[in-house]
Amino acid sequence: MKVFEKQSNIFRLLSEGVSEGIVVVNEDQVIVACNGSANEIFGYETDELIGKPLNILIPREHHKEHKGHFEGFVRNKEKRSMGNGRDIHGVRKDGTKFPVEAGLNPFSIYGNNYVMALVIDISFRKEQERQIRELNAKLEERIEERTEKLHSTIEELKEEVKLRMEAEAKAKEALEKERDLNELKTKFLSLVSHEFKTPLSGILTSATLAGKYTQAEQQEKREKHLGTIKNKVKYLNNILNDFLSIERLETGKVCYKYSSFPLSKVINEVIYNANMLLKDGQRINYPKDIDGYVIEFDEKILELVLSNLINNAIKYSGEHTTIDLEVGFEDNILTFTIIDQGIGIPEKEQGFIFKRYFRAENALLDQGTGIGLNIVKTHLENLGGSIIFKSEENQGSTFTVTIPTTNT
Repeated sequence: MKVFEKQSNIFRLLSEGVSEGIVVVNEDQVIVACNGSANEIFGYETDELIGKPLNILIPREHHKEHKGHFEGFVRNKEKRSMGNGRDIHGVRKDGTKFPVEAGLNPFSIYGNNYVMALVIDISFRKEQERQIRELNAKLEERIEERTEKLHSTIEELKEEVKLRMEAEAKAKEALEKERDLNELKTKFLSLVSHEFKTPLSGILTSATLAGKYTQAEQQEKREKHLGTIKNKVKYLNNILNDFLSIERLETGKVCYKYSSFPLSKVINEVIYNANMLLKDGQRINYPKDIDGYVIEFDEKILELVLSNLINNAIKYSGEHTTIDLEVGFEDNILTFTIIDQGIGIPEKEQGFIFKRYFRAENALLDQGTGIGLNIVKTHLENLGGSIIFKSEENQGSTFTVTIPTTNT
């Protein structure tokens, strides 16, 4: 599969940013892709696992039962975590066994079925659990030994019990956070595989058709398919940028860079890119008399915010509609208002619109990840700005963004 070949940047960009191991196998249980974390966990060099049977990562004594589990999982085609209620182990290249946890997610690309596994080495967690069990056992022994000396040691026992409860509470909290994180990452991988399937199929189809139009009179058709490829690639690039933004926001790696720049520069770039996405008869109205505004802000974040809101307005509005971008500046507060004539947001769902991965019922048929508005709101709040909206179903939406800045 081309999407898993060494030169494929899509899988590399997604998988190498994840600290847990990712292993993708086909229906024959042959490994077709893995990331650097998987190689490190199992002790292999880059691409050394590609083409190897999955059993190479499983202890020999579990090969027979694993084959049955895998075949049943592929038949049912449902996401689940392995090892519920039982311990599972992996085996490294040097033959050593170690405990693992694995989340499984089936998916299909170009008619071929695959299973993606998110693998975590839980040796450290198991060691913690062992230590806690030993601590509990020792505490119980000490309690029994000191029962006879209850009056003289009661305060000491209370402190021991307190420490034990605190240790158990911390371990429980850590385990719950780990499970939540694993669930979120499994959902992320499922979302990525779904969102990439359609544009990748479109790119392949258009590339195939474009290659057939070699005559001069066929160039218009060829250009049409090349345009489709460009739009699909831009869509994929936007998804990648959104997920990278989520990663940076979650890990606290966002570094905002303030600079002075003409406001018209950002708006013209956003409108130019948005024009390539317009449907038949759609148009964007925007102010053209703002050349005198030079502001102090993070230019990339401002471009991200406006692009996300205007692209949403285009996507959720029909043909022959108008999107209006209005700009205001007063008392060092810059205001952007984006008005569309689209499908609007149902009133009962408006309270969830900035929640990550949330998508309104009337937007489920359109492509999207449900993270764009969450990213926009988070960046704006980090920079002292805000975003609000008003919307009416089947009438349209109005989003208003305010940011503190200086018109120099």
